[in-house]
Amino acid sequence: MQAYQVVIIGSGFGGQCAAIRLQEQGISDFRILERRDFMGGTWCQNSYPGAAVDVQSPLYSISSEPYQWSQMFVEQDELQRYTNMVIDKHGLRDKTTLNANVRQVRWDEERKRWIVETEAAGTFEAQILINASGPLSTPVIPNFPGRDSFQGKSFHTNAWDHSYDLRGKRVAIIGSGASAAQVIPAIAGEVASLHVFQRSPHWVLPRPDRRFSGFERWLLGFKSLHKLLRWGIYWGLETRVIGFKYSKTMLNVVAERVARKHLATQVPDPVLRKKLTPDFTIGCKRIILSSTLYPALSRANVKLHDKEDGIAEINAGGIRTAQGEQVDVDLIIWSTGYDATDGVISYPVLGKGGQSLAKVWEEFPRAYLGTAIPGFPNFFVVTGPNTGIGHTSAIFIIESQMNYILDSLKRLKQSGKQSIEVRPEAEAEYTRMIHSEMEKTVWKAGGCRSWYQSKSGHVIAMFPGFSFTYRWLAAHFKPKHHRFA
Repeated sequence: MQAYQVVIIGSGFGGQCAAIRLQEQGISDFRILERRDFMGGTWCQNSYPGAAVDVQSPLYSISSEPYQWSQMFVEQDELQRYTNMVIDKHGLRDKTTLNANVRQVRWDEERKRWIVETEAAGTFEAQILINASGPLSTPVIPNFPGRDSFQGKSFHTNAWDHSYDLRGKRVAIIGSGASAAQVIPAIAGEVASLHVFQRSPHWVLPRPDRRFSGFERWLLGFKSLHKLLRWGIYWGLETRVIGFKYSKTMLNVVAERVARKHLATQVPDPVLRKKLTPDFTIGCKRIILSSTLYPALSRANVKLHDKEDGIAEINAGGIRTAQGEQVDVDLIIWSTGYDATDGVISYPVLGKGGQSLAKVWEEFPRAYLGTAIPGFPNFFVVTGPNTGIGHTSAIFIIESQMNYILDSLKRLKQSGKQSIEVRPEAEAEYTRMIHSEMEKTVWKAGGCRSWYQSKSGHVIAMFPGFSFTYRWLAAHFKPKHHRFA
């Protein structure tokens, strides 16, 4: 058994931020476990055509690691280079075990250590366990009738097969969310036909992208100027919360009007335009930023199937629709998202007394600051329940969580004890506050059913407020909310 002070599960931005902060605090006795055979998380795994970030790059980056970005919304390959730069700069490859898919973690009450069992890399133990596997790491493929009978090629956007030549192929893409909105324009021009199966339409806004000139990139090399641009973008995006939570008028007058004009301008066909018009308040589901999706869907070789013409079954040759049409295809692309709410942690977690986290979260996932859970000492969840953010950079929230986690470790060391655990009443109070505030938001009251919600109907993916509010909460450690043992 390999023993460390800290074990971090996941090597994406969450795991990288945790490792960097630990090293800054002089903690070098840690190990990162990565289930894949490469490091980097989302932006190294998701390499589908058209993959790009939808938050401005100067903000969607680690605050201590500025970068001379090539454009405002960079594509996957540049994000992958950035990720690898961070990993190499901080020597994280030597701190990582690859192919270490976690089978189970359990708390040893007597020794006050976490035991981490992996499928192929052996067993690890640690005083502190940080889960940074991320909410967008477990792909979901719906179990349509006949799904396994299809004789052609199929894969999820999360596991794109680059060896497969799309040119001249008959393709179906199932799903119409953020990933599909990037894939569709990227492949529509090279496939023979493309059938898009849409469960419900999304609101789409123009993508305000631009490439930086050489001079602008040179300026971004100055940390002070990079920081100025970063904070300018941050405060501009933060105003969106006013619409998401406090003012539907702002959403309707500003955002929805822009979205409707964008749709009307780019989709002249009234039948197609009707299929692409949502029936819920903008913001209730993830808003898509794209200036190329609508033109791609308007191409002669692309057909959009809405819910009335959806999938009845999958068969050997392709898809039979609800209208009885047989759509023969060579390839099915699953762009059907992730288990990002009820399945936010994909492996079994056993805490004090052998209690199962899955059982604790049976009604809906919840955690103090979205990070700590009663009954699970020394266990911290990065991007846990209600830490998602719909208007700004997720990395800002991750770094805020790190403030709380590092404060917890500091307080634990000062206490002379071996474990720290959030009190049940503190978590319950925090959870009540979160879901009371959530009632005011468009994610709860916007008239849609989205992946932001758990099976119970609770909005789990999002934090119901300004990101600076979350940072303030995470930065003010409350000893009375915790117990040490």
